[in-house]
Amino acid sequence: MPLWIAGAAVHGETTFEIRNPYDNHLVATTSYATDDQVERAVAAAAAVRHEAAALPIHTRADALAEAGRAVAERAEEFARLITAESGKPLFWARAEVGRAISVFRVAAEATRVWSGEVMRLDTDGAAEGRLAYVRRVPKGPVLAVSPFNFPLNLVVHKVAPAIAVGAPVVVKPAPRTPLSALLLGEIIAGLRLPAGMVSVINVPDTKAPALVADDRLPIVSFTGSGPVGTAIAAAVPHKHVVLELGGNAAAYVGADFCRPGDLDRAAGRIATFANYQAGQSCISVQRVFADAAVYGEVKQRLVAAVEALPTGDPADERTRVGPLIDAAAAERVEHWVDEAVAAGARLLTGGVRNGTTYAPTVLEDVPADAKVMCEEVFGPVVVLHQVDGADDAFHRINDSRFGLQAGVFTHDIQLAFRAHRELEVGGVIIGDVPSYRADQMPYGGVKGSGVGREGVRFAMTDYTYERVMVLTGVDL
Repeated sequence: MPLWIAGAAVHGETTFEIRNPYDNHLVATTSYATDDQVERAVAAAAAVRHEAAALPIHTRADALAEAGRAVAERAEEFARLITAESGKPLFWARAEVGRAISVFRVAAEATRVWSGEVMRLDTDGAAEGRLAYVRRVPKGPVLAVSPFNFPLNLVVHKVAPAIAVGAPVVVKPAPRTPLSALLLGEIIAGLRLPAGMVSVINVPDTKAPALVADDRLPIVSFTGSGPVGTAIAAAVPHKHVVLELGGNAAAYVGADFCRPGDLDRAAGRIATFANYQAGQSCISVQRVFADAAVYGEVKQRLVAAVEALPTGDPADERTRVGPLIDAAAAERVEHWVDEAVAAGARLLTGGVRNGTTYAPTVLEDVPADAKVMCEEVFGPVVVLHQVDGADDAFHRINDSRFGLQAGVFTHDIQLAFRAHRELEVGGVIIGDVPSYRADQMPYGGVKGSGVGREGVRFAMTDYTYERVMVLTGVDL
């Protein structure tokens, strides 16, 4: 598959293979961009920045809408490509494509209302006859670095807001899963946009720091591991860096969540979203705190729901839990679980690795310093703890270096607002798991989970700055 530089398909000199994580079959071959090709992509973005910023709103909005339609027309092709390159079950791959289409639609709608703000300044006598017009303008071209776990939708989450505000973007997809981004590059190349508006290039991790350091790319939007994100922020303190660095998301099941069907729903949602990407989601449910009054029933239902999840070939329509991205990832998860059990944790189900697949696993009584408790597992593992009320639960949820999202299963509106007030996270989901995300809402975290926000309108704000014009002598 070719790279896309300023609207043109190109091939690098060094090729590499993309293989399916489940059975290692060859999916496709692509290439790394040469140094000259990387330069061409960055230079094209820098050269077109003023033309891009001056694009009429309707041109940007129409291009975004057209991109969404084009992805929709090739939805099954995208879904099967996502499954092939990442091992994501086809069921979830189709959901990812649907979300990407939605992001383009939301971006097109947001672009049409991106019209600035008018402010009367005559609130003070000295400013009579003065009127301010405030518009937001792009800070410059964006370097978008995307992860392997959502190889299409997280690219769209970076590209669509950039097009919306008129900012060129250079996309560096994850080397393990570049194919969906490259196919998207083909679609974008056919849009009625300046040629240098979007480039999609594969770059080896060893050469990524030079790309990050390039001053022609003043914005870096990175989704991935904490150590890499922290290194990026430290390397370019003069740039605007947006980081989504993951978490170890928690859910609390309150004592009042015991109406008919409540606990079945809570257990089902937790089981599904602790494992839906083989746990490879930043907001996958990792820690569950259940009130003592419902703990036994939650435990029984959760184990049953986890054991009922169809696991296996991601290309099978019935599969809900597929492999991890590679053998090293599965071996790491296995080691962390074994380490926790050796330290006193109880294995309730799972705990078995078969190649790149790790069985959905539930642990209880996990020591607070075990990696499966305090780090991001990024695997199909959930830990269960009994707590004595919301005070205990909220303290444990906050006792983490991460702060992305949390879920609170409750019918108590006062407890809901208290959770929103006290939990140190970027998002609190009431009545559901922390894994819920609507693509138009602000999404991001605090503490070790990053800085800045995704979500179309909020990313548009992140990519721009206010420029004020004051009119003097206006008869208001």
